Amino acid sequence: MKKITLGISSCLLGNEVRHDGGHKRNIYVLNTLSEYFNFRPCCPEMAIGLGTPRPTIRLSRTADELRLVGSSEPDLDVTDEMNYWSEQSISDMHDLSGYILKSNSPTCGMERVRVYDGNGVPARDGTGLFAAALMKAMPWLPVEEEGRLNDPMLRENFIERVFVYFRWQKMINSGITVSQLMEFHQRHKSILLAHDEVEYRKLGPLIASVNKANLEEVANEYLLRAMTCLKAKASRKRHTNVLMHVMGYLKTKIDSDDKQELIEVMDKYRLGQVPLIVPITLMKHHLRKYPDEYISRQYYMDPYPEELMLRNSV
Repeated sequence: MKKITLGISSCLLGNEVRHDGGHKRNIYVLNTLSEYFNFRPCCPEMAIGLGTPRPTIRLSRTADELRLVGSSEPDLDVTDEMNYWSEQSISDMHDLSGYILKSNSPTCGMERVRVYDGNGVPARDGTGLFAAALMKAMPWLPVEEEGRLNDPMLRENFIERVFVYFRWQKMINSGITVSQLMEFHQRHKSILLAHDEVEYRKLGPLIASVNKANLEEVANEYLLRAMTCLKAKASRKRHTNVLMHVMGYLKTKIDSDDKQELIEVMDKYRLGQVPLIVPITLMKHHLRKYPDEYISRQYYMDPYPEELMLRNSV
């Protein structure tokens, strides 16, 4: 499998680019994700010439304006430099399939970054300047912080979104057609349904409206809405609903004992007694014996390489 390219905060790869000359090497990124992804490292602070070691910087709010200034040197203000660099560099990042950011960073933090008021009192309600620019410019891009990847559900959600978006990029690069867009939706329907049924229901009419004349417009709207839908956590209840739907394609083929076993295993999953991989594995067993063309084309059963073992913990 071709490795997918992700952007990443440089320090997470062990590069010594921190203000103190250190790094924040992330073992999961290096030992597990590196098997499936290529990383394009970036340190915004180094990129604007701050160097290392360097004075620490922080976000400061004055009169509703957010500035990036020195923590102990308030005359050091690199806001304009950071905003300009972010705008210029993001234009070269459209080939990325996702981004892993360093948490708590005044440039790379995705959420809950400290923002200091005029009295030097922090509030955790900020976003790093580069991270904010990235998510504004590409709101469909899968973005996550390394700290949040410790949460099995958030980790699975991020990786699933990356693979969905990677498949979208391949389709776009090959020259999207009306039929390809409709097929893309068909093959991701179960995944979307597992995340947000309300948003999933809205995508159907959008796809039904596509034609050659409005293809680009509909495709752009579909991408944003689909990726927004996938940000919602896929709950056990919604996964169970999807699995019941899949079982519907087997109900005339498997006997009553097998059907009862499937229902019992799905119920154990719904109640949190077993992880998602258990009903998925049993379902795959029956689908191998009684394949169904529609289900076999759905990415839900295999949204990413099994070796990542993401469904073993959700």
